Amino acid sequence: MAASPGQSGLVPYITAWSEEQYVRSEVVAHPAGGIAYRDELPHDRDADGILWARMTLARGRGRPDFGRVHIGRQRRAMRLLLCQVCGGPADRTEGGVLWLLKDDRGNWPGWPEGMAATHPPVCLRCAAQAARMCPHLRAGHVAVRVRGCQELGVYGSLYRPGLLGPRPVADVIAATGEARTSCMVAAQLVRVLRGCAFLEPNMTKAQVS
Repeated sequence: MAASPGQSGLVPYITAWSEEQYVRSEVVAHPAGGIAYRDELPHDRDADGILWARMTLARGRGRPDFGRVHIGRQRRAMRLLLCQVCGGPADRTEGGVLWLLKDDRGNWPGWPEGMAATHPPVCLRCAAQAARMCPHLRAGHVAVRVRGCQELGVYGSLYRPGLLGPRPVADVIAATGEARTSCMVAAQLVRVLRGCAFLEPNMTKAQVS
């Protein structure tokens, strides 16, 4: 699965295009607790019963918006461990799955062990392109092999009751099974990274194998 071409070259698989927009949906209180869409459809919730934000699908149409992630493609890439750039399988060796991460080693002891990741992994061929094109990596990044990357939960908007109905109060990460997921509209799938090993910044095939 190749990445779409954009006006300035390759456009990462998870990048949203200008013709792909969020669908405004009325959020109401669910009779059984939590929230729902007034016009909710079965595919609006995942297998865990979590409500997901709606977004149109028009990949390759209009202009790429590199600062915006497409909800559906991010979710698919994280669920299947696909490369965020080309949409093919992420690179995997005995050392683990290849991830490029914003360098936060100075802000968190032991980072990235236990980190909740919202950006999908990469394949070896696309690693250098991801470092150049992804806005959150440009200020400094590291390459990491991850042995364990279990699905943790979701990132999205937490809703609370209001005078005119439920209203969003914060953007949070919540683990699957947490009670507050019933009051969330999810926007990204989250995995927790464990068994992490740093790689050399100037990666070669030998270094990431």
